[in-house]
Amino acid sequence: MAVQQTQALPPQYVEDLQKDLGTQLTALTAAPLATDKFAPKVAGQDAAQQAAYGIATTPGMGIGAFQPYITQAGAYDTAAAGLSGAGAYQPFMSPYQQDVIDATLAEYDSQAAQGLAGIGQQAAMSGNLGGGREGVMRSQYQNKSDMNRALLQSGLLQQGFTQANQLGNQAFNQQMQLGQNQQGLASQVPGLYGQDIGTLGSAGAIQQAQEQAQLDATREQNRLRAYEPYERLGFQQSGIASIASGAPGQYQSMVTPNPTPLQNALGIAGVAGGLMTGYGDYLQGRG
Repeated sequence: MAVQQTQALPPQYVEDLQKDLGTQLTALTAAPLATDKFAPKVAGQDAAQQAAYGIATTPGMGIGAFQPYITQAGAYDTAAAGLSGAGAYQPFMSPYQQDVIDATLAEYDSQAAQGLAGIGQQAAMSGNLGGGREGVMRSQYQNKSDMNRALLQSGLLQQGFTQANQLGNQAFNQQMQLGQNQQGLASQVPGLYGQDIGTLGSAGAIQQAQEQAQLDATREQNRLRAYEPYERLGFQQSGIASIASGAPGQYQSMVTPNPTPLQNALGIAGVAGGLMTGYGDYLQGRG
């Protein structure tokens, strides 16, 4: 005796909906998802960041900015060393000093000769011309004149030495001060460049962050646009299942914030697999 089997089939409109869902799902999953449109992108360096990098890597500005000043400070120290020692005054002796001394002594000798002539005149007027008294007077005058001449000459020499020595010390101190100034600049200049680098880097980072935010927003927009058909079909499948079972349907969105391309691929595969599984179960039920 033949066995009769009774099967409850869903209404025709449910079957039509399920067939339409299967057709859409097949068409949707036939082409690969263009994940490159919502792949992560990194914003490039801003112009200010590039300028900061340029300063930091330019010789004499960023790294090694202090070196020219240290080198110059060494040159000043070397020059100062040449202005020290016993003979340091000699380059500052006036080239005209000997001429001044010679002219001064010549004038002194002329005046001294006139003084001797005056002694002879005085001796003649007193009746002692050629006598012993005149000789004593001349000798005393000459001795005093020679002493004064030696004092005058030594004073002129001492004056020239003192002036040259002062100029030498002044030049030595100037060279030392210049060297210290260069050393001070060597410590300050890198800091000034560092401030520029920091300011440009910070400003560039703000612009880079803004560009990165724009790239992320575009990526999110592309991702949502790519997911929209899967969202629609997933919601449609939930509605059809609710109608077929008579139970209230529940749908949970598969879109999560900023997934990676791998997560996108796995999520889409899971949704597509679930849709195909549900559709396959339906076809087996009809068989």
